[in-house]
Amino acid sequence: MRLVNHERNAMDLRTTPVHLGLGSRAKPVEGFAWDPEVLHAYSAAVASDGAEGRMVMIFDGDGPGDHWESHPAGDELVVCLSGSVTVTRDVDGVPDRVLLGPGEATINPAGVWHVVDMEGPTSILAITASLGTDHRPRTDTRPTERVGTPGPGEAP
Repeated sequence: MRLVNHERNAMDLRTTPVHLGLGSRAKPVEGFAWDPEVLHAYSAAVASDGAEGRMVMIFDGDGPGDHWESHPAGDELVVCLSGSVTVTRDVDGVPDRVLLGPGEATINPAGVWHVVDMEGPTSILAITASLGTDHRPRTDTRPTERVGTPGPGEAP
């Protein structure tokens, strides 16, 4: 994984995200992968941008998201390019759902857990704070398991 300083060729944002950093710099991220070692290298390479750094990437998919995520360092912009996507946020334990069609967008506020479900073949563009993103497996409709006695109407 390496950041490229002056890319002049066309790039595919599905495989080569772009890092937006301080000083309005835009650097393609060559060799990016959703692999712990590559993610660690990316985080180290952009650490000096702090909370202002952003990753720009296109995701294609179909079906429910497999994880919840939260971006404590900043907001995330999600734009539906094609298809249909539902973004579900966990707001104090209550799901808040936003349905997006082509050309529509929503903002996931900093620190709010959210999951993305694609309704049929869908393509989205995400501009995400790159510092401190956290992921959790999706095992339920909530980002974390509740501990303690179930509330009214909840199963034990």
